[in-house]
Amino acid sequence: MPAPAPAPATVNAKYEGGVFGYTKKMEGTLTFDDTSERLVFRDAKGKEILFVPYSAITGAFGDTHRVQPAAATVAQNVPYIGLPASLIKTKVRYLTLQYSDPDSKVSGVTSFRLENKDILDSVLFTLADKAGLSRRGEVFVRKAS
Repeated sequence: MPAPAPAPATVNAKYEGGVFGYTKKMEGTLTFDDTSERLVFRDAKGKEILFVPYSAITGAFGDTHRVQPAAATVAQNVPYIGLPASLIKTKVRYLTLQYSDPDSKVSGVTSFRLENKDILDSVLFTLADKAGLSRRGEVFVRKAS
């Protein structure tokens, strides 16, 4: 599979959880901070919320889930004639990162919801390159040294 185009420096994302101390889902942006060698999540107001150093990332992959939109969930409970609303599904794309920070001894898995497959692929490949990860099938991992 050929590598996609490089990711833009900043992309819209929704933080889904996984970083110690940050339990709420929130809208914002992911930014590649190459000067400090880290991936930064900022909230909708531009305030830096959390970051993951490139060197702390041990694995990364793109994941797709088929989910039912909230409107379809409500509609399936309303009697009507036509296509059952329970069949309506949309694809949701996630960038999932496994990390282990040697400074804080904290490790875990976090995910960010991205807009579409093209953005997900470009962010995944760009991040894997910046973090020095190697490809293993559909995932990227840090080789043990």
